[in-house]
Amino acid sequence: LERLTQLKAGHTPAVLVAAYGNRAYDDTLLELQEAAEHSGFCPVAAIAAVTEHSIMHQYGTGRPDAQDKAELRKFVRQIQELLRPTADCSSSAAVSAPALPGSRPYREYKGIPLKPKAGKACTGCGACAKACPVGAIPDGHPEQTDKNRCISCMRCIQICPVKARSLNKAVLSVAGCSMKKVCSGRKKNELYLGGKI
Repeated sequence: LERLTQLKAGHTPAVLVAAYGNRAYDDTLLELQEAAEHSGFCPVAAIAAVTEHSIMHQYGTGRPDAQDKAELRKFVRQIQELLRPTADCSSSAAVSAPALPGSRPYREYKGIPLKPKAGKACTGCGACAKACPVGAIPDGHPEQTDKNRCISCMRCIQICPVKARSLNKAVLSVAGCSMKKVCSGRKKNELYLGGKI
């Protein structure tokens, strides 16, 4: 959101997308819409797309799968139809913002206590530091993690060529059990369309 608010879009149409790990996306689309509008974007549609959970891989395993991809392609066609130029081809149709789920005040994000750390196999290559979106891994010391800056995206675990970064397995197991109720079952992709003006 901090990066988004630095943009100046000049009334550019936008499609908002939230990927969520088979749990819930809460107020994410609503908050994203507000930030996008503040930066000058004109949201015309929004998609909540299910993915495999980035930490608890047992939830949403293998998603997006073929069924998801077909559904997301269908969403794209629906958005394209909404934005189809007017009958005289002079301009794109004007579209109002979609009505999105969520509530204000937004759910407060308190962070996730699961922070990856490097093990003895770390070679110091720095790939994780380069890939970290918030700079939580120092360039000169990739074996360290700034726990206050880390957003638990798990990018460093995915990018490590020697699989040296990981989470505490005991804590991960307990967290996985506590999330079972809210993450079980197949959650659905959702599309929200604005209306033609």
